[in-house]
Amino acid sequence: MSEHPNLSKWTELAEKQMKGKSLETLDWTTPEGIKVKPLYTAEDLEDMESVNTLPGMEPYVRGPMATMYAGRPWTIRQYAGFSTAKESNAFYHKALAAGQKGLSVAFDLATHRGYDSDHPRVAGDIGKAGVAIDSVEDMKILFDGIPLDQMSVSMTMNGAVIPILAGYIVAAEEQGVKHEQLSGTIQNDILKEYLTRNTYIYPPEPSMRIISDIMSFCSSNMPRYNTISISGYHMMEAGANSVLQTAFTIADGIEYVKAALKSGMDIDTFAPRLSFFFGIGMNFFMDIAMLRAARFLWHRAMSGFNPKNPKSSMLRTHCQTSGWSLTEQDPYNNVIRTTMEALSAVLGGTQSLHTNSFDEAIGLPTDFSARIARNTQIIIQDESNITKVIDPLGGSYYLESLTSAIIDEAQKIIDEIEELGGMAKAIESGMPKMRIEESAARKQARIDQGLDVIVGVNKYQLANEKIDFEIREVPASVRDEQIARIKEIKSTRDQAAVDKALADLRTAAEGGGNLLEAALPAVRARATVGEISDAMEAVFGRFVATTRCISGAYSSEFVADTRAIDNIKNRTNAFFDKQGRRPRMLVTKMGQDGHDRGFKVVASAYADLGFDVDISPMFQTPAEAAKMAIENDVHVVGASSLAAGHKSLIPELINELKKIGGEDIIVVAGGVIPPMDYDFLYEAGVKAVFGPGTPIPDSADKTLRLLEEKYLS
Repeated sequence: MSEHPNLSKWTELAEKQMKGKSLETLDWTTPEGIKVKPLYTAEDLEDMESVNTLPGMEPYVRGPMATMYAGRPWTIRQYAGFSTAKESNAFYHKALAAGQKGLSVAFDLATHRGYDSDHPRVAGDIGKAGVAIDSVEDMKILFDGIPLDQMSVSMTMNGAVIPILAGYIVAAEEQGVKHEQLSGTIQNDILKEYLTRNTYIYPPEPSMRIISDIMSFCSSNMPRYNTISISGYHMMEAGANSVLQTAFTIADGIEYVKAALKSGMDIDTFAPRLSFFFGIGMNFFMDIAMLRAARFLWHRAMSGFNPKNPKSSMLRTHCQTSGWSLTEQDPYNNVIRTTMEALSAVLGGTQSLHTNSFDEAIGLPTDFSARIARNTQIIIQDESNITKVIDPLGGSYYLESLTSAIIDEAQKIIDEIEELGGMAKAIESGMPKMRIEESAARKQARIDQGLDVIVGVNKYQLANEKIDFEIREVPASVRDEQIARIKEIKSTRDQAAVDKALADLRTAAEGGGNLLEAALPAVRARATVGEISDAMEAVFGRFVATTRCISGAYSSEFVADTRAIDNIKNRTNAFFDKQGRRPRMLVTKMGQDGHDRGFKVVASAYADLGFDVDISPMFQTPAEAAKMAIENDVHVVGASSLAAGHKSLIPELINELKKIGGEDIIVVAGGVIPPMDYDFLYEAGVKAVFGPGTPIPDSADKTLRLLEEKYLS
């Protein structure tokens, strides 16, 4: 292709307007390492495999359906669930009446991890980050008045996927709905749990077997149901850039395909019902290109398995706007952020979409904020005319170039994973997790320096800010209600039938029986989620991850103005000179929340700033965290909170420290903590609270000042 006839004239005009500066100063490099120019022309599209394609046709870059939104718009979903099944059911009915087209169920952390609500390890987690489900009776209440033969239901569940999917199936049975009438998606993506979200229960090998068993059962009995949603969303939330999210998500999908084939399934019996789930952040064009690149890469990967059904190589995806990009500061800005991210997902060709609510950096969404989030999608669908043109950005010189760049960079990582023996082996090596954590640390360093602007956080801050909207809070009484329901179920069920069903499930786990099929009688007999999970745990064991901390990524990215971190390093050195050791900090994440981006980034950054940092295992109880703090002889404990357990877990930590002689250890807290709860924590003994968006040098400075006042004054 020849050069654009006016390119030289444009260059001359642009250089004149630059007043002597080189045009190259307008170039920039994305966090993905992709170099971006200020101008793209048709010449940039030469020799690209991904261009000159059409919607609905291989390799599906422009969308999996020929007519896309001109034929039918994407499905509007809202990921929702909190407190009890009764309260969540009422929320669902309101959402459906207001224009939502499908359900997307969020479960609480105890349920994710296979614990009943009466288990002592989960006292601070019940109903906080999702709905508590302990038995099929809860599941029946959750879907009361919602016809499951007509409603598509997406369930975000991975660890306790067997009892939860079985509970959904039995709840439908008791509505009179046949298995073959059920439609929707179960996430069932365990590999990403070992990478980021951490709501695993069993080790990788039996977890992969569970996935294959679900695929097999549903392929035979639930032909309309999607058996897995291969998720990159939580990788993005943990810090992955768009190339990493694309590469690791596609590599996870390849691993699941291999596992299903190994179990004896034919590619075309399960692959058409594989679906994907991508996270959409504020890099607008990059994430549009990411979805297009992912479709190309999945088609390329699946072609190697020689499917005969075209749908086997067609990537269909759900998307969710970023939760991590939402800010506590100036929170109404989050409405604009979510709108931008929703547009990115739509222009990228998603099949369904969830838009986050503006208040989720502070607490659970309220009815008011959820309505705005839902209406964001409705307005895009009904008022913007975007749905009237198929893939309106197709052919954009810039977008096509970004698409091709992501394809090339992601394929390199996919090839590297294959050389390691596949994604399961790569996860064992630690490579994907460390790359995501390094990406997160570098991102935080750019934000803390102001290189990556976040309006209201590191630029255009409000001088005096107050929260002027309702915050939803789940009361501790929810646990009491759930425990009462468990007691009632256990007192009225046929215990002999439960015991036999659980024994049969253990036998299936030991042998080769299908675990989902074996769990159905236990659910019908009213065995609980915890009992079913325990039956399999007795055979498989419970997985415990090794927690590691990267070093050097945060400080190496801090290049704009190093005075703040140099000051802290000098003071930690001075502390060492006077005390004979560095300030020592335990960074801990208590409760069952597995999102570890925040406390991993803090641990890595504090280590770079001169602290000695211990990082706790995931899922500690307050007593375990206190014991570790004493044994490691730390000066300070940093407690990270995301899932609304701060009012129970952190005061309990302080009490446990006092019990075992650790009353002199300073406790600071950070994470998603509403400002109106700060005084509660201060009264409980917390010395500093760092809300979302707090620059790490600021939190380190305040923490160090507390230590200096205590030990050096």
